[in-house]
Amino acid sequence: MAKVTRKSSGNEGKSYKPLSPEARERQMIALATDLAEQKLKDGTASSQVICHYLKLGTERERLEQEKIRKENDLLEAKKNSLDSAERTEELFQEAINAFRRYGGFQDDTEEDL
Repeated sequence: MAKVTRKSSGNEGKSYKPLSPEARERQMIALATDLAEQKLKDGTASSQVICHYLKLGTERERLEQEKIRKENDLLEAKKNSLDSAERTEELFQEAINAFRRYGGFQDDTEEDL
């Protein structure tokens, strides 16, 4: 009786192309974790490589990344606040100039009374 072999569909071992850098990073961490697991099982794992890539997948690393994102959000909010303050200052200056014109002052360079 002949042995029946199955041909692979070619999809084994292939993965999808990540759409974002974050997805790519998660994919690489998963691959490194899988490789580290296989090398651990085989007894051929380098401690430096394992520690480096496993560190990327820890809860601490995720929290540090979240902290960095929130710090970036805070910096963006501060920038927006400064931009808003500058715009408010411009609006006040325009209002002052309008009151001066209304009061009969034509030249903006005159000193305040």
